[in-house]
Amino acid sequence: MVERPFCLTLLGGFRLLAGGEQLAVSSGSERLLAFLAISRRTVPRSVMATTLWPDAPEKRAQANLRSALARLDGAGRRMLDVGTTEIGLCPETGVDFDEARALAQRLLDRTAELGESEVGTRSVEVLSDGLLPGWYEEWVLAAADEWHQLRLHALEALSAIFVRQGRFAEAVTAASVAAHAEPLRESACAALIEAHLAEGNQVEALRYFQLYERNLRTELGLQPTPRLCELVAALRARRER
Repeated sequence: MVERPFCLTLLGGFRLLAGGEQLAVSSGSERLLAFLAISRRTVPRSVMATTLWPDAPEKRAQANLRSALARLDGAGRRMLDVGTTEIGLCPETGVDFDEARALAQRLLDRTAELGESEVGTRSVEVLSDGLLPGWYEEWVLAAADEWHQLRLHALEALSAIFVRQGRFAEAVTAASVAAHAEPLRESACAALIEAHLAEGNQVEALRYFQLYERNLRTELGLQPTPRLCELVAALRARRER
């Protein structure tokens, strides 16, 4: 990872780091920085103001924006590229969300040549956290939902890569994170069952299928698809005999 003079952490919660030290900022300034980090482009002041303070009159929203900018003194201010009509993050500002999103996209790219650092436990950790949990603004929720889906697909892909490499414990871990994040997601369940089967843990595979089947029926009144049932069909047949 490239060392940056400033870094914004959005995954798992908001943190602003300068030279490795965490800085405290006001809630308004937090949201200003987070919005720019998620947008990753220069944004017109008027758009920022109405997005961050949607319930305030236009003049009040503009005043709130000026106040949030004023509170960002020192390192926080140096992270911004402030123009007369637009505001953006300076290019040297690191954002963990950027790096995580790029990692997820590479894991899903079948043509990408992945490095050792990308196929490891660190990648599972990076993909384990949601975007700004506990933030409920619409602009956050939209980005958080998109990231949620992307990271789950990436975890499932990473689990399959681990299986192909014979790294079964890591495959189970990656699939388990996806399944824990979305317990009724069938593709995550399938990834975990496949990892257990690849490791030779038939009991674990069948036990998890039964748990998923029960939860799916209880929560949604549905049955697993034939594709998922096929994964454990032989195990279920032997058990019934």
